[in-house]
Amino acid sequence: MSLSMNEYTLLKLINEKDLLNKKISSFLKKKILVKQNMDVEEIRGHIQKSDHNLRFIAENFKLGFYDWVITGCYYACYHCALALILSKAYSSKNHLATLCILISEFYASELNEIDIQFLSDLLNYQDILFYVESKNEREKASYSSKLSFKKADVEQLKIKTILFVNKIKNILDK
Repeated sequence: MSLSMNEYTLLKLINEKDLLNKKISSFLKKKILVKQNMDVEEIRGHIQKSDHNLRFIAENFKLGFYDWVITGCYYACYHCALALILSKAYSSKNHLATLCILISEFYASELNEIDIQFLSDLLNYQDILFYVESKNEREKASYSSKLSFKKADVEQLKIKTILFVNKIKNILDK
């Protein structure tokens, strides 16, 4: 099985706790990642922005602007990710820093029984991988000169995005 570079990096971050902690420490030291008080209004704002992106996705899908649908899918997921890390009192302006906190706080293996119970139905490897892949697709849609994307592929991404957003909303509602 061949892993993409992002899958390889993701697996290293998931499996090498020391590497993950070093990355997080570095992001904190550089103020790319910031510890802050949990802000319920800001969390709500990220979820509203995510919902706004879902509406954008639906309209652009109908119009056939699949490159913009891909971009909207990514931002819907990214705002959910920002809301999720904020629920753990972090804010970030960097995709990798956000991913590191998602892994650290929602994919950790050394949690107590109550944490495991709470997190058992939350983010798993496939959810985190989807978040990473949506960023890659967004970059292709935003920066390449390619205009044509397969409708079926974009529709799958749209469905996965809706499921991801709903999963994050359920996490935050608990």
